[in-house]
Amino acid sequence: MSEPCDFGLIGLAVMGENLALNIESRGYSVAVNNRTTSKVDDFINGRAAGKRFVGCYSIEDLAAALKPPRKVMMMIQAGAAVDELIERLVPLLSPGDVIIDGGNTHFSDTERRTREVERRGLLYVGTGVSGGEEGALKGPSMMPGGSEKAWPLVKEIFQAIAAKVGPNDDIPCCEWVGPRGAGHYVKMVHNGIEYGDMQLICEAYLMLKEVLSLSNDELYDVFDTWNRGELQSYLIEITRDIFSVRDTESGDFMIDKILDTAGAKGTGKWMSQLALDLGVPSTLVTEAVYARSLSSMKEARVSASKVLHGPTDARYEGDRETFVEYVRQALYASKICSYAQGYVQLQAAAKEHEWPLDYGNIAMLWRGGCIIRAQFLDRIKNAFDGDPQLENLLLDGYFRDAIHNAQEAWRHVVETAVSVGLPVPALSAALAYFDGLRRETLPANLLQAQRDYFGAHTYRRTDRDGVFHTDWLHERREPVE
Repeated sequence: MSEPCDFGLIGLAVMGENLALNIESRGYSVAVNNRTTSKVDDFINGRAAGKRFVGCYSIEDLAAALKPPRKVMMMIQAGAAVDELIERLVPLLSPGDVIIDGGNTHFSDTERRTREVERRGLLYVGTGVSGGEEGALKGPSMMPGGSEKAWPLVKEIFQAIAAKVGPNDDIPCCEWVGPRGAGHYVKMVHNGIEYGDMQLICEAYLMLKEVLSLSNDELYDVFDTWNRGELQSYLIEITRDIFSVRDTESGDFMIDKILDTAGAKGTGKWMSQLALDLGVPSTLVTEAVYARSLSSMKEARVSASKVLHGPTDARYEGDRETFVEYVRQALYASKICSYAQGYVQLQAAAKEHEWPLDYGNIAMLWRGGCIIRAQFLDRIKNAFDGDPQLENLLLDGYFRDAIHNAQEAWRHVVETAVSVGLPVPALSAALAYFDGLRRETLPANLLQAQRDYFGAHTYRRTDRDGVFHTDWLHERREPVE
């Protein structure tokens, strides 16, 4: 191909390959490069054969193969490798060219890189890309942020390759998020909500399997039914499918062959850590992270199971269909709390970093292509359209009513789990968050008194303004001998 290419992509692992094929399928020519050059040959002669691709064996060749303003997307491992590649790219590009990071990068790195790249006359975009390998190929959710002047240059391509939603499938799940690291922060919150969603679903599965002794076929039917209602989502859909798959060798259900130790890539942990820094209670993602950590302690759990004992009878004496419905309602109410916490953290981060986030639009970015895509994201869009300054999703009329309607069932499920000795940290954390948020008073008055007693940290009073300290040791009542 002698004509300059529309787009450049560096990094031909599965996500990079699929994204490149997606871009080309929308009518754009793509120059590709990979550090291991044999992968360039494999791609050009394999999946890319006969298509509008140019294989480049160096980043110098790739930069030379692009039409101005050049747009170069990095699909490589996050961290030092990104900084090293930027340093190599910058001298090869011209003012106004765009460097794009499509990896799972910590937002603070994107904040720093945007400033550095802009200082050197170029534009920078850090974009979250969600949807896994299939999404990258067929249409991901994309959350771009960075240099605002770069958005008009990449908008057409990004929105062409993104997932589409709406009555006519014409609304792209890609819109400008905000400056510097805003895009990667929104992607991180997406992943944190994903952690919470997955843990909540696992706890619902645990309750149905252990308390009601549902078979995998029965679990398939339950999740299939749930996927036709307000819980309709990608994660519910794939959970349903999982219960139908059998091992090709033994014929047994595959789910029963999988070791109960979960992995993690870190974005959930990032969200939890940053929530602590901001002082916001993102308890669902934190409990989900800890649940994965506990699951990985398999040997310790096996040993403890021989020593530590709890209730031995997990049978449920009530109506089975009623309890299935209770679990559904508990799952839905907890899911609402998870999203509410995610949005509270986004609002706090936007204030901290001066990002003009559009919370309704963010919900629509997650409506298709990504892992947490779900029917009720439209409700979140409506909530913020009705009140852009909405303090908490639970205060919106729809979500308030949904929580109130599910409350009795939700409490019954958590009570049942406690009584039969089943761990439901996410379901119970969601309920604790709701109960804490709805109370006008909490026992933090005692906590402040304790802090003032041992550390003179002071406190405020309910009956007058100001900051106070009490000499608790002097004022206390002496204990009776």
